[in-house]
Amino acid sequence: MKKYAYIGCLGFIAVITTEFGVIGILPQIADYYKISIDKAGYLLSAFALIIALTGPFMTLLTSGFNRKSVMFTAIFIFLITGIVSYFSPPFWLLMLVRILPAFLQPVYIATALSVAVSQADKKYSNQLMSIVFSGVAIAMVTTVPFATWIASLWSWEYSFLIQSIVSLIALIAIYCVLPSMPVKEKKTYGSQIKILTQPTFIISTAMNFFMITAWFSTYSYFADYLNKAKGMDSTMVSYMLFLFGIIGVIANWIAGKMLSKNITLTTAFFLSGTIIMPVLLYWSDGTMIITIIAIGVWGFLYSPSFLNASTYMISSAPNSLEFANSLATSFGNLGVTLGTTLGGWMIIRYDVQYNPWIGLFFGLLALLMIGLRSMIERKKKMVTARNS
Repeated sequence: MKKYAYIGCLGFIAVITTEFGVIGILPQIADYYKISIDKAGYLLSAFALIIALTGPFMTLLTSGFNRKSVMFTAIFIFLITGIVSYFSPPFWLLMLVRILPAFLQPVYIATALSVAVSQADKKYSNQLMSIVFSGVAIAMVTTVPFATWIASLWSWEYSFLIQSIVSLIALIAIYCVLPSMPVKEKKTYGSQIKILTQPTFIISTAMNFFMITAWFSTYSYFADYLNKAKGMDSTMVSYMLFLFGIIGVIANWIAGKMLSKNITLTTAFFLSGTIIMPVLLYWSDGTMIITIIAIGVWGFLYSPSFLNASTYMISSAPNSLEFANSLATSFGNLGVTLGTTLGGWMIIRYDVQYNPWIGLFFGLLALLMIGLRSMIERKKKMVTARNS
């Protein structure tokens, strides 16, 4: 039912607003706490690292619980995080409350995707998943830039107030609309873990990791990059986030349609942005119109990255949707951590304008993984055809 996919999407908006809402206000947070921008970046990288380290285990542990209860609990913790953060606590406490919801973020995503496709025909599953994942792009076009804009008018704390309101709306929707969904048949841990022995799944995991690392080496410092490399003020950055998100909503819808036809080519097409963008951003220097066009292209090619990564990984393990997706979320967030860390190192060591070139290197590695998996699958088909 599409209704379940839209509920999952609404919760995803809350999740993404909390995780990535800090991107537009990192310079303000760094200034408020008198710390460097790379240390402020820990608010993003630590969140992502917790997801990377605990995601699959938390998903396995909660796989037998009522799905409505799991989704409700996860969003409730996101709400608490936003409320505490709004009161500008000491940096160590801000970091702590940022980390807490990270334990349940992959659980929420895996459960929301499972709920979305639970009563649907298999041929519609990718489109339903794209509805859930459109929460990423919708957050980028609405709540994330709006929170950044509000923070530019008043102070960074108001960004967390917006995050709290979004989480509260999602919480009410889950409670009022989603029926109780107890798990009828819990899969054994062994049956789910065995996908870790499949070469194509391991290669798909590496592709996901390299792709997200590529994108987040620059995207994590979106505000700082546009401030320093492109000379934009905080208000202009919020407009660029808005543009980024509008195009991203369209991109997610298009990607959902494309994935239904060819998962590998769709993933490779959007991944090509990690190679195109460093060149495009470099040549846009000094020309505002070209820079805005470049940011639009960036938003289009980047926005479906989590949808592409999850679909690409799940396609190599179709019978373990929830566990495969939790691993996609975990390794994607490990990519967020590495990308953010390398991006911060580049800013401190050299300059933020060089960050996109990190993306080009990891983008090439991700494309190599796609080629390697395709080669293995072709050989497997040839062997099967020969033996039949």
